[in-house]
Amino acid sequence: MDALSAGPKGVVLTERQRIAWLRLIRSDNIGPATFRDLINHFGSAEAALAALPELSARGGATRAIRIASEADAHRELEAARRFGARFVGIGEPDYPQALKQIGGAPPLLAVKGALAAAKRPAVGIVGSRNASIAGAKFAAMVARDCGRAGYTVVSGLARGIDTSAHRASLDTGTIAALAGGLDQPYPPENIGLLEEITGGNGLAVSEMPFGWEPRARDFPRRNRLIAGIGLGLVVIEAAARSGSLITARLAGEFGRLVFAVPGSPLDPRCHGTNGLLKDGASIVTAPADVIEALAPLAQFDLFPSSMAEEPAPDGKAMSVPPGDSDRNRIIDALGPTPVEIDDVIRHTGLSASAVYLILLELDISGRLHRHQGGLVSLSD
Repeated sequence: MDALSAGPKGVVLTERQRIAWLRLIRSDNIGPATFRDLINHFGSAEAALAALPELSARGGATRAIRIASEADAHRELEAARRFGARFVGIGEPDYPQALKQIGGAPPLLAVKGALAAAKRPAVGIVGSRNASIAGAKFAAMVARDCGRAGYTVVSGLARGIDTSAHRASLDTGTIAALAGGLDQPYPPENIGLLEEITGGNGLAVSEMPFGWEPRARDFPRRNRLIAGIGLGLVVIEAAARSGSLITARLAGEFGRLVFAVPGSPLDPRCHGTNGLLKDGASIVTAPADVIEALAPLAQFDLFPSSMAEEPAPDGKAMSVPPGDSDRNRIIDALGPTPVEIDDVIRHTGLSASAVYLILLELDISGRLHRHQGGLVSLSD
């Protein structure tokens, strides 16, 4: 446990950088992957913001792109301060170390509570909202023992298994990942639990703006945070089609250990977990199964610090923008089927810098769709 609990290092953003980062991630058509590519290409969020209108126009946008203003950013920062929260940038010391290593990690997280919870190794625990008494009791056992072993427990504040996991780890430290803004927790009956978490040894995190009410499509984002923050994920009672299985799939894609608790084949709440076991998840019949499997990972610094400083432009930068013929060649090569960017480069014969810049143009204009694993396709 020593390496990860010793205290991660990083570089703190300046207030000017933080405002620019917040403006950029809150602008139209800018997701985490696009944010990263813009920073890499232009060297800073301020330079990227200045380039957005031209990039969008070259990509074929039919209307001007909405760019978050400085006033917008200041208002959100002030809302966070009033709420007792703040924004942490990727690479800063208080950003969860495991999360920053996943593809599409949020550039900024809104956080409230005990930041120490984000600096310890973590384990995710998720499962059925309609949990059985036995399932809820076992979730509490796993959370309590993992907490005593030095792990922060991360879950999604949902009813059932999530609630049991959070409550059992209030003393040792728990992280609640929210689908909406920090000031819009869901479900309403867990508002009191969230206050206990943030008022004690726990932490609430969200990548969504303040005031954002969670919608169905926002919960997979929340699941991504749970899967990315933990070294492993424990699934307890999950139906065949459930958000917990989405979290498990993401955890597997991120290279995390996936654990599942077996259940009765006659209980629909266990169909998903039993399916995970068939697909190779590690079986859990006691909290020690999780602690022993995670121990080797927690002994080493698997996630070396990355810098929050904005880099100098890399080799992708171009002094002269690509021409229409190059742009059309890439558009003709793309379609609704996701493809790897390296395949686009090979197929078109264009330089990597030209391909990356044209894809950025299409992305910012709303014509490109990014998929898990770095794949891209043309939007419908």
